[in-house]
Amino acid sequence: MLPFPCVKAYTQPALAQQWCEGVQGSQPLFLACLGFTQTALIPGISAAGATPALRRYTALADGELLLRGHSHRLPTSPDGYPSPVVISRAILTELGIPYQVFDCGLPDPLPGAIPVRGRGVAQCLSTGRALPLEQVSSLWQEGYERGSRLSSGYWVIGECVAGGTTTALALLLGLGWRAEGMVNSSHPVCNHAQKLALVRQGLANLPAGASALQVVAAVGDPMQPFVAGLAMGAAQQGRVLLAGGTQMLAVVALMMRLGAEHGIPWPKENVAVGTTRWVVADPSGNTVALAQSLGTVPLLATQLSLMNSHHPALQAYERGYVKEGVGAGGLAIASSLYARWSQEELLAAIDKSYEQLVLQAASRGAMVKPS
Repeated sequence: MLPFPCVKAYTQPALAQQWCEGVQGSQPLFLACLGFTQTALIPGISAAGATPALRRYTALADGELLLRGHSHRLPTSPDGYPSPVVISRAILTELGIPYQVFDCGLPDPLPGAIPVRGRGVAQCLSTGRALPLEQVSSLWQEGYERGSRLSSGYWVIGECVAGGTTTALALLLGLGWRAEGMVNSSHPVCNHAQKLALVRQGLANLPAGASALQVVAAVGDPMQPFVAGLAMGAAQQGRVLLAGGTQMLAVVALMMRLGAEHGIPWPKENVAVGTTRWVVADPSGNTVALAQSLGTVPLLATQLSLMNSHHPALQAYERGYVKEGVGAGGLAIASSLYARWSQEELLAAIDKSYEQLVLQAASRGAMVKPS
């Protein structure tokens, strides 16, 4: 355990402590990067949406809650468990953390989001033609330009892409990492066989020696190249917390390859990956081993527990449902490093935020069911 409340390092503890000390007491800027892949429409591939059709709107719903404070589309899990955006919004609101939302490729407009140049939804990765190469290049270049223009500071970068752990597996394997059986899932038990079958189909025609951007074009999603560029640029200006689990570890692998291929060094000591305890403790994945195999940046996790929440719907996180998303783990880590929030303070903020969401939904006749 690091000398910060509710934060633990799972790899490279010395680098992790150095990174945390570098941002201690600083207020971050949160950058939420949203996208969509038609991989999410495959039955059973993800629990980040009540049905395959509704998974089309998972990231839109999370973006709406961030930008408007409500969404009639929530919750998005099949069993009615609340999206992790509830955790993210609680921390952003209570601590007054500034944030921006990027549309990297959503199926419908999201008012208030920043549209990324070249954005567009991805086809199913099984096609081996997920995105046009020109679009992938544009997403990466705009991300890098935006990251390079950030003033010195500290940034938490989160994502929401339903089906994104499957595209993460595809990206990792396409880049040459042995990641079979390591990624996580929004399901309580990861559907490794289903993911791997789709990924192998998508990678079947990938040419030997394919570049990093070619791999993304074949089997990736629009969030991946944009966040890779954003983090590579931002890391040259200050410190970056990639807020997510195996999806952000796949982004790190992409950053490593892009840096080598394009001769763009980025200071690895300025970057960490931050997630939730539910991800690193998931017995059906192996996030820690994956982070160790990459060996580039430390893996941190919030020790947040929702076991004592007043709401059974939130307690479901302790049974392996949902686990992570929309920067929830990274923002929980930020609450400890910035405001030194204890577990009790963090839980109180989340319970309060969820109660407000339930009341707002009830007044609008929306989908959130009270716990």
